[in-house]
Amino acid sequence: MRYPELLIPASSLEVLKTAVIFGADAVYIGGEAFGLRAKAKNFSMEDMKKGICFAHEHGVKVYVTANILAHNSDLEGVEAYFEELKKIKPDALIIADPGVFMIAKRVCPEIERHVSTQANNVNYETYRFWQEQGSKRVVCGRELSLEEIKEIRSHIPKDLEIEAFIHGAMCISYSGRCLLSNYFTGRDANQGACTHPCRWKYTVVEETRPGEYMPVYENERGTYIFNSRDLCMIEHIPDLLSAGIDSLKIEGRMKTALYVATVARTYRKAIDDYQQDPGRYEANMDWYREQISNCTYRQFTTGFFYGKPSDEAQIYDNNTYIKEYTYLGIVGDADEAGRYQIEQRNKFSVGEQIEVMKPDGRNLLVTVQEIRDEDGNEMESAPHPQQKLFINLGTKLEKYDILRRKE
Repeated sequence: MRYPELLIPASSLEVLKTAVIFGADAVYIGGEAFGLRAKAKNFSMEDMKKGICFAHEHGVKVYVTANILAHNSDLEGVEAYFEELKKIKPDALIIADPGVFMIAKRVCPEIERHVSTQANNVNYETYRFWQEQGSKRVVCGRELSLEEIKEIRSHIPKDLEIEAFIHGAMCISYSGRCLLSNYFTGRDANQGACTHPCRWKYTVVEETRPGEYMPVYENERGTYIFNSRDLCMIEHIPDLLSAGIDSLKIEGRMKTALYVATVARTYRKAIDDYQQDPGRYEANMDWYREQISNCTYRQFTTGFFYGKPSDEAQIYDNNTYIKEYTYLGIVGDADEAGRYQIEQRNKFSVGEQIEVMKPDGRNLLVTVQEIRDEDGNEMESAPHPQQKLFINLGTKLEKYDILRRKE
């Protein structure tokens, strides 16, 4: 049994810092090109450099996604991009395309290469192939069961690492290689521009009756025929560890700092509890469940880990997230008067009760006692997103604490 890495997504420098403080062993990010989350904020080269420095100062690794399926027109840019990455020294590149892989191998051989789930990695010969090409790690296809992963582990060298998604949104297409978005909208999911047509509601129109829309019923619950539940394996940490997985990966490079803090903190505690005392892990299960449900989510499934998902892995009646908390901001430095700076994300008011999330697992219920703007003017509420404020919550705070409000 291995002590696994906890790998957390980050959409921005702020979220990267949150992931690091709240328990990540490694963080994966995307640059402004060649990743599969074009709609995410993503990192400028300067922010990427700052993020890598911050993570390394805290003993955390940073992996950069470059996992598009490249066309001829992409290749020259990929080479130039890798030349830039070579200067700022991320710990690994996550790549799906064999051509892109070979460019990375030539341009920056000192940076580890990890093979993305987009490459359909579902058998041990594929893992062996990628190691022969110089890969340090292969990411499991999400279609693999734990038994299949165990079999792969037993047939590959011990120094070849296995990474697997254990939490987050599930793609309806095989290993995420979807053609629906490109077909319907001209935006290619395999080039980073997915429009998520799997979440849309569909009807049927008969050729001779244009304008007459007939619902597509999967069953009595509704019509969202492609819509998957979210993956969650918080209750199955022992099975993940016994399968020989080296890196436990969270999905969500378009998520907020609140989501990242909640997931990172919960899985960090669950993994550490189990490794130190399996009895403590079992005793704390209700806490893990409660905390993980504080994220936005669609209802949970264990995906393919215990065999082909049943009908219950789909959601047919809606495509909306369940939301327990609203994200208010991240605590920054204190001023001379002991007020803490934040960059506000959602409205809150003086006299309102909110929660402070601590990286160590504590949630403090506090009352907002004072809000001031950058010029020192008192305010009754903070209505404007991204406004820089100074607040007094009547208690000592730490930099990078998360502020949230229960809905």
